[in-house]
Amino acid sequence: MSRIARLSDVLINKIAAGEVVERPASVVKELCENSLDAGARTVRVELEAGGVGRITISDDGHGMSREDATLCLERHATSKLRELDDLFHIDSMGFRGEAIPAIASVSRFTLHTAEPDAHEGTKVTVEGGGPPTVEDAPPRVGTVITVEDLFFNVPARRKFMRQGATELKHCEEAVVRLALAHPEVGFFASHEGNELFSSPASEHDPRERIAAALGPASFPHLFPVEERRLGVVVTGYLASPEYTLPNARGLYTFVNRRYIRDRGLISTVQRAFQDYLPAGRQPVVVLHIDVEPAAVDVNVHPQKMEVRFADARGVQDAISAALSRVLRAAPWLGSPEEQAANPQPRDAAHYAHAVERFLTRAQEATWGAPLPTAMDAPGGSMPARPLTPSYFAPNGGAQGGAFPGPFQAPQVPGRSLGFGEAQPQLNEAPPPGYFAALRPMGLLGSRFHVCEGPGGTLVVLDPHAALERARLTAYLRRLEDDAKAPPPSLFGTTVDLSLAAVKALVDGREALLKLGVDVEPFGGTALALKSVPAGLEGVDPRALLEALSRALPPRSAPLDVTSLAEAVRVMACHAARRASSSPLTDAQLRALLGELDRADFTPSCTHGTVVVLEMPLLELERRAR
Repeated sequence: MSRIARLSDVLINKIAAGEVVERPASVVKELCENSLDAGARTVRVELEAGGVGRITISDDGHGMSREDATLCLERHATSKLRELDDLFHIDSMGFRGEAIPAIASVSRFTLHTAEPDAHEGTKVTVEGGGPPTVEDAPPRVGTVITVEDLFFNVPARRKFMRQGATELKHCEEAVVRLALAHPEVGFFASHEGNELFSSPASEHDPRERIAAALGPASFPHLFPVEERRLGVVVTGYLASPEYTLPNARGLYTFVNRRYIRDRGLISTVQRAFQDYLPAGRQPVVVLHIDVEPAAVDVNVHPQKMEVRFADARGVQDAISAALSRVLRAAPWLGSPEEQAANPQPRDAAHYAHAVERFLTRAQEATWGAPLPTAMDAPGGSMPARPLTPSYFAPNGGAQGGAFPGPFQAPQVPGRSLGFGEAQPQLNEAPPPGYFAALRPMGLLGSRFHVCEGPGGTLVVLDPHAALERARLTAYLRRLEDDAKAPPPSLFGTTVDLSLAAVKALVDGREALLKLGVDVEPFGGTALALKSVPAGLEGVDPRALLEALSRALPPRSAPLDVTSLAEAVRVMACHAARRASSSPLTDAQLRALLGELDRADFTPSCTHGTVVVLEMPLLELERRAR
């Protein structure tokens, strides 16, 4: 009796599913790619339970006949390849004919499709790789595929799925990657009725699609990239060094409109930016590399996320040249005519960059560690953390302070202590009139204000931290004055929130009113936001209310400064984020410096309490020798 046996088709499909269908995001990717190959101009993705419960992909492509709808469930049945030579000239997203049968073998699968102008559509259902059931259906435009109970018949695979929120993020990222590769196609994704991603076709200005994927704050920082060489064309957009991320989430590379994870390409991009970004920051880049299909092998990875180039060095050189040309020109500093007429802004930017590098080297030489990296606030462009500590609020500095939890600043041998870093009885605040005496000199990296302090001291001020400190002081003083309610500013908007957030905000309405925030139920999970304290008028209302829902005290807690401390911090942070979203004018900066002289540096802020970095002129001269 033979010991070798042919595997059944069902088992073969389940084995293939282990390679092709790694998680719900794999299903979204494969089915959306089929929609693109079908000529769809709009693709909609609907998810339930993070994609494990249900995935529905609908498109307006050319659809399928009954014969094709049945045949596509057979392994290695595809419309994209016919001959062996076709494998070396692939210009479609899919080509193996494995995805649909693999998906149908580990789910409850339904396909509803019709050809254009057909009088009758086709509906095919498959449960766990069993025989398909084919029946008539109303005609429709394009195709709808529903995948339910993913891995229901493979419990070991389902057991190792991540939490729903994690799987959902992967699904959303799969849609974003395809949307960035195809700006001419509208993409819409939702989860249990809540919108995840919505971007109509934007082929005339791809920056709109990038902004939809990475956040609207990225839009003004995007600049085009282009390099054309024999056999390779590099196009796309990079964000100016003023807009960075702490990780590589904003780095997208596409080869012939297919998202690719290639270490060589990513390293090339990072090397191009290495002289323009501080340590720990990653660039935001969306690059499209177009090469002849015969010059790249896409058949090297089950999920088609890796490729092999016939001339990898040539591709990397083209990318490096494209990025370096834009970075050297620094278009974010103005047009060439503007730079020629007024070269000072660029010189100032270069000087500021040199100062930042110098201070970093000085810190490493004296204190043995680099400066803490500035972190971006949500939305990206404005850092929520300042460069390095000089003014800290010693939380335990005031007896009976409202914000419990003493702060212990690290003691570094040989280093003089900055304001608030010493013992509580020393340096609890800057000297009186310190901030008003500062002389503004310019911007550092279009983010930080460089000033000259008393005695020729170099002072670098973080506007977000400074604004947060000033707003925190103002809100706390209003809260402590029980006789005077916070003056509200009319706002008037409705916001859809999560059920948990709505419940927390409705239960904590009394606390919100004490803070100057007035909300009312507006039906379902919507709330009407009627007023907010001064300084919060232009904030993102959804982000503010979501954050406040997590910061409010329990209903049984007394409504005093201690219990409302976290909510006040949230309000101060959001007010500062709105105010610091663009560079401060001279008048605004002067007003802020005056507020800082009157500010209380005792309580802590959400993003720490760092306001400035200070270095004496004599220290600069000694280190520059």
